[in-house]
Amino acid sequence: MRALTLTRVSGTLAMGGMLVLAPAALDAAEACIGASLPITGPTAWAAESIAMGAETAIDEINANGGVLGQELRFIQYDDAGQPPRGVDNARRIAESDNCIAMLGGWHSGVALAVVEPVHESGMPYVAVISAGTRITENDRDPNYVFRVSMFDRWQALALVRKSQEISESGAIGVMYEDTGWGQGAVPDLEESAAAEGADIVGMESFKWEDRDMTAQLIRLRDAGADAIILYSRDLEANQILRSMERIDYRPTVVSAWGNTGTLGELAGELADGMIVLQTFSWMGELEPRQQALLDSMLERYGLGEPEDIRHGSGAANTYDAIYILAQAIEAAGEFDRSAVREALYDVSFDGIVQNYDPAFTPERHNAILPENYRWTAWHEGRILPIEQTPYDTASN
Repeated sequence: MRALTLTRVSGTLAMGGMLVLAPAALDAAEACIGASLPITGPTAWAAESIAMGAETAIDEINANGGVLGQELRFIQYDDAGQPPRGVDNARRIAESDNCIAMLGGWHSGVALAVVEPVHESGMPYVAVISAGTRITENDRDPNYVFRVSMFDRWQALALVRKSQEISESGAIGVMYEDTGWGQGAVPDLEESAAAEGADIVGMESFKWEDRDMTAQLIRLRDAGADAIILYSRDLEANQILRSMERIDYRPTVVSAWGNTGTLGELAGELADGMIVLQTFSWMGELEPRQQALLDSMLERYGLGEPEDIRHGSGAANTYDAIYILAQAIEAAGEFDRSAVREALYDVSFDGIVQNYDPAFTPERHNAILPENYRWTAWHEGRILPIEQTPYDTASN
């Protein structure tokens, strides 16, 4: 990714060795959008996709005169998926860089940790991948956290409905990672299952980098689950699929969108048939504006195929989020964080993922509506729109 020059440092106070934000000491914010991303670690491919969307949108905006006569800049810091590093990055973006707004990355655990420093600084924060319900529903008033991404409460309902659709027995199991994201999904799934009359026969958790999931899977198998709802990263999904093979257990897996990047490489043909919910796919026939953007990103980053954008939804979400933020700054008429937050409710934008009309309301800080979510599936090493695979139950 391109090198970026950091901007001025604003005043902070040190108290007992801790950084205390002093927003009243800040002048107008700078024309930059910061981001805390897992630039290193097993989900670095998601950070690359976010950067692709952000840099492409910002270059387009700057080529058309920038925002309020200034060029926007994009500043990104590595959190490696670790919440404490995300907190440090948020404070750095708010104080040292004095950016007008911030983007969030892949991990819901990091986004949940960042809620506090974002509100301390009064800086608008837009999540572009992390889907945890409590990120936006954080009991803050005013609430500075917004999302152009999946929303887990809506995602849970979609996963439950799809599992009911594909299950022959009606018995559904759940496997979830023992993180803020996975734990946060449990009440959403329970609520959705109750609303839909779904029979969840077992819920099993696992930790990052666990290599043997046979004990959890045996319990779900013995409970009769022939469909499993999964919340995991690619690394753990690979181990789950291999554990299924060891015990000859072949349920259909309906996955939250953590498994969109490297699973095909890790699991090979074992990944075939895993159904994954997303917000967007670059695969298949696209509208002309979507195709033009895809061609631009492939050329810009030296990529060969659409699947080389490892988190296609993340790139599209981020592209739209940057434009929404830029329009909010224009509507605010100044680089003032509070004014930009209020202006986010006034933005309507015909984006790549959907038409945002409006992007947000005071009651709804989640921009992408559930009717615009898309089912995809792994098939022969690629994650494709489900209608392009043999696993589309709607056409069978």
